[in-house]
Amino acid sequence: MFKKRAAEEPEIFAPGFRRFAGTEGYITSAPLEQAVNAAIALERPLLIKGEPGTGKTVLAEHIAQGLSMPLLRWHIKSTTQAAQGLYVYDTVQRLHDSRFGDADVSDISRYIKLGPLGASFASKEQVVLLIDEVDKADIEFPNDLLHELDTMAFDIAETDEHIEALHRPIVLITSNNEKELPDAFLRRCVFHYIEFPERKLMERIVRVHFPAIEAQLLDDCIATFYALRAVEGLRKRPSTSELLDWIAALKRAGVDTSQLAVKLPFLGTLIKSERDLEQVVATGRGRGY
Repeated sequence: MFKKRAAEEPEIFAPGFRRFAGTEGYITSAPLEQAVNAAIALERPLLIKGEPGTGKTVLAEHIAQGLSMPLLRWHIKSTTQAAQGLYVYDTVQRLHDSRFGDADVSDISRYIKLGPLGASFASKEQVVLLIDEVDKADIEFPNDLLHELDTMAFDIAETDEHIEALHRPIVLITSNNEKELPDAFLRRCVFHYIEFPERKLMERIVRVHFPAIEAQLLDDCIATFYALRAVEGLRKRPSTSELLDWIAALKRAGVDTSQLAVKLPFLGTLIKSERDLEQVVATGRGRGY
């Protein structure tokens, strides 16, 4: 169910190289596989962009699965600071313990908790590290990661401890293009943009999730899905993940899909804003939803 290297295609990787070639649950393209393997070979972060719902985040799960490695996740928020990815010193807990005598507060290491980035360095085995939606944080956040991502090491000031990666993690960074990323950060990354799947590839993706789907249901749903994406003026076009949700809803409800041209059940699984819903209804595609 995933793309494999043709038998006549020459092997370009050295013997023993842990090459990613997709998994049964994740359809890859040749350019995506090449980007992942280039990042692994160069030991650089892989920056993945693409429309929301095109599989950027779950790619990390399947790289970890395909290479039999643990996965660490760092989901970025607007308030996230780079230092939190390395470690956090829990001063509140230490103060509590000093007041109530619950622990030996002289041992500061008890109050140091490694973040996902720090844990990936400290791991005794190579891991995959997902830094998800890096563009949600402050504009300086990516630059604040540069030194540690370059050296794969950091210091814990409170304990005067130096942690250096035994095995350089495979770092996958996702972005939804909410803001521009600094040039210095981009120079250190391998980049790949996940193009939105064409119809044939989308059919393969759907069949991975619904192996027994009827051919007519698949054709009707795919045709309706791409017709909705073609509606002009949509602020957010329906994505792959939303198509899968819609098909699941139709199947579980036993809906007759032969009338999808005039009636769209569960339209709220595909269209996620009032303005976009008005656009769809105005075209006549959303009648009777």
